[in-house]
Amino acid sequence: MKKQKVIIFSAPSAAGKTTIVRHLLEKFSFLAFSISATTRPRRPNEIAGRDYHYLTLAEFKEKIAQKAFVEYEEVYQGLFYGTLQSEIERIWQEGKIALFDIDVKGGINLKKYFGSQALSIFVKPPSLTALAERLEKRQTESEERKAERLKKAQEEMQFEADFDCVLLNDDLDTALKEAEKLLLQFLEVETA
Repeated sequence: MKKQKVIIFSAPSAAGKTTIVRHLLEKFSFLAFSISATTRPRRPNEIAGRDYHYLTLAEFKEKIAQKAFVEYEEVYQGLFYGTLQSEIERIWQEGKIALFDIDVKGGINLKKYFGSQALSIFVKPPSLTALAERLEKRQTESEERKAERLKKAQEEMQFEADFDCVLLNDDLDTALKEAEKLLLQFLEVETA
């Protein structure tokens, strides 16, 4: 297996990419989760350094000035997300392959940055209605925030052609098996 490759999963919010990424991390020990940096507040069940590197807006902007990011973006007004170069180096020093769970624009930027070293997968929800239902089940956000996420999801769906593969997440078990297959084909690993 070749080192210094990256696997990128992107999708609109609530499409299921995090569930797929967690499955792959549990199944394949050669993968390591790339922890993004963000200025968004930590949710009650999240742990700093495991879920995200939580930075203040000033800290994030300082890292931008230091050119410490492989990519970054203001995903929502005042909310920045980015991939620190030091995070990728940490994973590669462990001899592992970086696995990303990242928004659509970030995924496109990472693919441009890493080129043929990267496999970019767009996780496609069955419909916008299904996305709305999934966001409702989460019960983590206000109606205004859900509406903002759905509007953004509608825009993000138009970028699926910018990814190497599109993975339909209509049936979770099928999507998990297909994700494994895509990953192993990219890494040229025997599926014995």
